[in-house]
Amino acid sequence: MSYPHGPGRRAVLRGAALTTGAAVLGGAALLGPASPAAAAPSVHGRAAWGARPPSSPVQVLASPPLYIVVHHTATANSTDHSLAHAYSLSRAIQNHHMDTNGWADTGQQLTISRGGHVMEGRDRTLPAIAAGQHVVGAHVAGNNSTCVGIENEGTYTSVAPTAPLRNSLVETLAWLCAAYGLNPQSAILGHRDFNATACPGDVLYAMLPELRDAVAGLLAARGVEAAADRPVPADLRPSYPPVPDEPWREFDHGPAHGPDDITR
Repeated sequence: MSYPHGPGRRAVLRGAALTTGAAVLGGAALLGPASPAAAAPSVHGRAAWGARPPSSPVQVLASPPLYIVVHHTATANSTDHSLAHAYSLSRAIQNHHMDTNGWADTGQQLTISRGGHVMEGRDRTLPAIAAGQHVVGAHVAGNNSTCVGIENEGTYTSVAPTAPLRNSLVETLAWLCAAYGLNPQSAILGHRDFNATACPGDVLYAMLPELRDAVAGLLAARGVEAAADRPVPADLRPSYPPVPDEPWREFDHGPAHGPDDITR
């Protein structure tokens, strides 16, 4: 597959802003920790769900991401909404990403179960968000340095997410918009906006305008004015490729590597 975004500008961005997982995360958060807008939803960290250590140090950019990308896991629409199931889901995703895909760790930064439980995905995600920085994942081919990703448990090609998942997704999106100073109307996108994939499913993708409005309303209710759109160079914008009829295989979200993918 060809990638519309060349590595040039991103290579410069990486060289200027890259640190390793062994380095101390520096810099202040875009919003102070006392701000209600920046308050995180209840997020279960990696230790809680029993994450394996990454096979190599994750990479952290000092600059924040430009986009929040909504995914679905393309797995069964489980009726088990327990926290134990959510933890098992996170372990299964990590095992698949590391053992089958050969990545260093879980590809996405956050996961939400059908019970509405929010889990930290890739290593160091929570401290990076708190610092206004960006852990580079492996969930959007050619765009991982600009995108933070949320995996939503289930397959949403013909059905909608559960109410607990939808509500947690709105809370999580609002938290990320506040932490990173992003405008929900332009920053919240679906995986298919970047790669040729059916992810996040036709139904969840069609919900994005509603989710953007809900996030904007939540931020306004918290007294936070929507951030202004940032100028984005053409080679860092979504490519909006053709979308296939269906995923090629279970867990498949389109190619997850490309010239931008400095980490797996």
